[in-house]
Amino acid sequence: MTEAGDTVLIVDDDPEITAALARGLALHGYRTIRAHRAAEARALFHKERLCAAIVDVMIGPDSGIDLVREIRAEGNRTPILMLSALSEVEDRAGGLDAGADDYIAKPFAFDELVTRLKVQERRARRPDPAPAPRLEPATRTVLGPAGSVTLTEREFALFELLWTHRGEVLSRADLFERLWAREGTSSENVVDVYIGYLRRKLAPTREFGFELRTLRNRGFVLEPLVSDEG
Repeated sequence: MTEAGDTVLIVDDDPEITAALARGLALHGYRTIRAHRAAEARALFHKERLCAAIVDVMIGPDSGIDLVREIRAEGNRTPILMLSALSEVEDRAGGLDAGADDYIAKPFAFDELVTRLKVQERRARRPDPAPAPRLEPATRTVLGPAGSVTLTEREFALFELLWTHRGEVLSRADLFERLWAREGTSSENVVDVYIGYLRRKLAPTREFGFELRTLRNRGFVLEPLVSDEG
């Protein structure tokens, strides 16, 4: 197996095309390996440590789209850019639906190909964000990849309110009115105090899947790092 690095797999049934792509990518610092049939490419996906792959839609009698679909079904997340003379919407959709990360139609500017390749590399290197936290009201617990934290009754009420309205800016006055005003507490500064408690107890908040931000003269917003829809 090769060392991890800037190795790109080029999959095309035309040796002249793979050679031209290899020469161009070498000028940008990439090492390349080539495959001219789907079975050969599949073996290289398993064997090599790739930073990306460029796969033609048609690989001789084989389908590049089927190859991508099989690779993705096996759990391989190598960034894949599909290359084809086919530029119809349904052709692009077929490649993307199979699991390709991008699609570029021939003829193309080589600089565009390299730019798109680098975009997919950057996306692949980003760490996965932490999943959204789970709240357990019965025990006043917030759970996340970093572990679990048990809050006081008022801390949990504040966090639950912020989480219910995640992505929305809640003013200090609004939080005070909902959680403290009826008890006769006289100062809205209590909101800042409890926001501070939450920050300390749930630090680092990113490991629980959210950020708790203070917006000057506006209030507070709890922003999830991933969508929790579905």
